[in-house]
Amino acid sequence: QVQLVESGGGLVQAGGSLRLSCAASGRTRSTNVMGWFRQAPGKEREFVAAISWSGASTYYSDSVKGRFTISRDNAKNTIFLQMNSLIAEDTAAYYCIADPAGPSQYYSDYRLWNFWGQGTRVTVSS
Repeated sequence: QVQLVESGGGLVQAGGSLRLSCAASGRTRSTNVMGWFRQAPGKEREFVAAISWSGASTYYSDSVKGRFTISRDNAKNTIFLQMNSLIAEDTAAYYCIADPAGPSQYYSDYRLWNFWGQGTRVTVSS
């Protein structure tokens, strides 16, 4: 099993920035690929970003590309999501994910991911 614990959420004004963190523990050999999903109130879960073990490969949804940056520190078993130029539509619970059961072209399918964190809430005020 892998435990994922998110932190860094909060309230921010539109145009501002936040940095989310996700610390992994347990069977960390299952954390080669990690990432983030989000779910806004009344909406379906949405893929945000993912990153390979080396960090050489990153994947983003079109809605965050150019504004969000995913990174990782393997020595600390932690990934990060730097969110800039936040807009009201970014308001959501953000979930850390790990261990996809398929290739990258399916990363946007929430059913692919084996491990989920409890989520951290991000609220962007306009």
